[in-house]
Amino acid sequence: MALTSGTKLGPYEIQSPLGAGGMGEVYRARDTRLERTVAIKILPSHLSENTEAKQRFDREARTISSLNHPNICTLYDVGHQDGVDYLVMEYLEGETLADRLRKGPLPIDQVLRYGIEICDGLDKAHRSGVVHRDLKPGNIMLTKTGAKLMDFGLAKASAASSSAASSSLTVTMSTPIGSHPLTAQGSVIGTFQYMAPEQVEGKEADARSDIFALGAVLYEMATGKRAFEGKTTASVMAAVLERDPAPIASIQPLTPLPFERLVKICLAKDPDERWQTAHDVKLQLKQIAEGGSQSSATAAIIPQPGRKRNILAWAAAAVLAGVAVAALAMGYLASQKELPVLRLAISPPPKSQFNLSGDDAGPAMISPDGRYVVFSANTGAVSQLYLRPLDAVAAQPLPGTEGAGYPFWSPDSRSIAFFTPDKLKRIEVGGAAPVTICDATLGRGGSWNQDGTIVAAIAYNAGISRVPASGGTPTAITKVDNVTYSSHRWPSFLPDGKHFLYLAINHTAPSSPDTGVFLASLDGKENRLLFHTLSNAIYASGHLLYMRENSLVAQPFDLDAAKFTGEPASLLENVQFDASVWRANLSASNGGLLVYASGTASGNVILTWFDRSGKTLGTVGDLGMFYELALSPDDKKLAVTDGISAAATIWIHDLSSKLKTRLLFSGGVQRTPVWSPDGRKIAFTSSQQANISIKEIDSATPPENVLSSPEAGGFGLEDWSPDGRYLLYSQGVGLDLHLWILPLFGDRKPFLYGDSALHQYHGEFSPDGRWVAYVSGDESGRPQVFVSPFPWNGAKWQVSNGESGEPHWRADGKEIYYYDFTGISAVEVDGTGSVFQVRNSAKLFPLPLRDLYHEYSPSRDGQRFVAITSSEGSSQSLTLVQNWPAQLKKK
Repeated sequence: MALTSGTKLGPYEIQSPLGAGGMGEVYRARDTRLERTVAIKILPSHLSENTEAKQRFDREARTISSLNHPNICTLYDVGHQDGVDYLVMEYLEGETLADRLRKGPLPIDQVLRYGIEICDGLDKAHRSGVVHRDLKPGNIMLTKTGAKLMDFGLAKASAASSSAASSSLTVTMSTPIGSHPLTAQGSVIGTFQYMAPEQVEGKEADARSDIFALGAVLYEMATGKRAFEGKTTASVMAAVLERDPAPIASIQPLTPLPFERLVKICLAKDPDERWQTAHDVKLQLKQIAEGGSQSSATAAIIPQPGRKRNILAWAAAAVLAGVAVAALAMGYLASQKELPVLRLAISPPPKSQFNLSGDDAGPAMISPDGRYVVFSANTGAVSQLYLRPLDAVAAQPLPGTEGAGYPFWSPDSRSIAFFTPDKLKRIEVGGAAPVTICDATLGRGGSWNQDGTIVAAIAYNAGISRVPASGGTPTAITKVDNVTYSSHRWPSFLPDGKHFLYLAINHTAPSSPDTGVFLASLDGKENRLLFHTLSNAIYASGHLLYMRENSLVAQPFDLDAAKFTGEPASLLENVQFDASVWRANLSASNGGLLVYASGTASGNVILTWFDRSGKTLGTVGDLGMFYELALSPDDKKLAVTDGISAAATIWIHDLSSKLKTRLLFSGGVQRTPVWSPDGRKIAFTSSQQANISIKEIDSATPPENVLSSPEAGGFGLEDWSPDGRYLLYSQGVGLDLHLWILPLFGDRKPFLYGDSALHQYHGEFSPDGRWVAYVSGDESGRPQVFVSPFPWNGAKWQVSNGESGEPHWRADGKEIYYYDFTGISAVEVDGTGSVFQVRNSAKLFPLPLRDLYHEYSPSRDGQRFVAITSSEGSSQSLTLVQNWPAQLKKK
């Protein structure tokens, strides 16, 4: 039976369906007594009279109720009403391991961490006399608090028979249910790809059968491939019974050797030769993790169960073997022989995540000589460039590159150029601090030729320029017309150093057929469309590499004639395309090495609520690439810009119903939302921030354009006056900003707010409209918060001490909050008189923000704060491919 929204089962009110399977229907529901979200599983009506199904449903309830553990989905309640049997379980937010694996293998540190948690839950079940019998990625949930085991519908007590049917479902998650591997019903219990040989043969299953399934899960987590595959049920069963899976090292060569040995023991055909308990496996995983998950040469060697080993001797042998392998590999790379096709995984630095997509990303770039990879990684909200030598096991941070993005190499592989929000800089490998090449505004890529010339997109909404790598004034080579194209980006030199490729796009029409790769010359004499595509292109090993639909393709390209000489051939699947900036996340060396990010480009920040002490109160929505947020005047809605797609879009979250809607469905980029005082309208910027518009949120009426600038990228909306008569906005380039006032009456002629000789930005009206709090860095040489009267009369009062930004008022005007670059501070103020008074100040709580624009907002009473924060979710993965052209020869 399908339950409709609002149906009551005891005290539980059904809200929406989560999924359905052969043995259960699962719904999201609200516990009206405790005001919490739960998951309810019911036995379908067509099975309610089935004795075996009913027994199995009851057995699942008894099984889960006996297992109270943080890594096992919790059972809250059981019930029966109007002929409906139901289980009430913990509602888990996250994704199943099966869903995560569709994006590719996990970094080894995550494999170890989740593996330890899975073992912990499994060990609890085994110690309670329960064998799971259907452990697989689809039955493991990855949540913010860790991995959780689900679906004990096939579980049995250690001495019970195993004659139940196999198909079951315990879904208590907030993500869509994915497809599952081959499953069959009958006397064989479980899912074939993860069943132990004794289960396939219909023999009694015990805890060691779960150990086999655990090994298959760990194998898949590390490699992204199932340990046992086949086109038919019979071929899968034969693989489980007769064959060993391909060595993990053949798929992920950088996997620690002790981990591979551990998995091999888990997958032993004879139960007596496996690890005997999940606790044993957990201890071994911990030992590998503590020994350094990125080093296969120095990690301890795991002894075989039941046999003594000289661990020191094995460890020494491993070190010598690792050194020998490294030496042979380097010698092989230096030779002229045909190299095999190899794929290696590159993990992020410990306790960090790759920062590969979005406006401020640092995609992995391999050096021309193939010796290094440079990339950006996040630790908390702080990003930095890291250098990974390919003959070493660890990456090292590059000092002075905090917040750096879009790095690219010098042709001799000795220097790295990169962008900051307002500069293009360079740093020597192993050298001193970075030096500035030229000014830039949110640059979009560059390339460096043998003559020391750099071509770069030094602004996100401009053409391609040339500049000496030693530094100087950029000279424009191409210009955007702001009609057909709004940006030229991702320039890439061809081998002659005189011609380059670049991508021309239109933000207003992201999928325009005009979007394509151009070929241009350094002297500006040649500039022609080469082919239509929505992604950048690079030249490597006689081919142009670019994205075509969902595949990375390689197409033969004649450099002399500057034209294609053959058809495109599919090279790789699952290469990440970052639609937010129109870029495939890959790079190639001169010698046939390729490094790319896999999976879809996903946001790595989330909207988080905090109280005044910094305690996390919850989150809003899902992960995204959020850039600005604004809380509505009544605290009931949240407007936020999400740049996950090619056109950044403003979304409105209803904080009570949890629903979100787009402000506009028209094309183009919308940014910097600001609420009207009555909460009925939102002002925003569009057309690359060249226009300011106003839209009624509950009306189909098109937005009204209230101000346009001939210079794109000029506007950043700041606030709307409490009386609804004025908009406050900033205008300028980089940090050369000034505050302006736009009247929404009369001739609507803007006028400057503040001192034209000073840089002022991040402004906000006081609740009574008499004052403006803003940031200026001219007085002390560092940004600080000030308050001045409105209208401006030259008077000012300093509110903050030390570097600070983004001030916000409490709704009663008695407190101002600001970001001091480590967290949120508050200062008591009094603006009721003719002289503004600043009183006590205090640090509220630490909060790492990116120091961009409108990244947090206080509630009216100042007791809660919503902010854009970094997620601790799974990191994107990097893959290094050796001799990728050999793949084309096989096709």
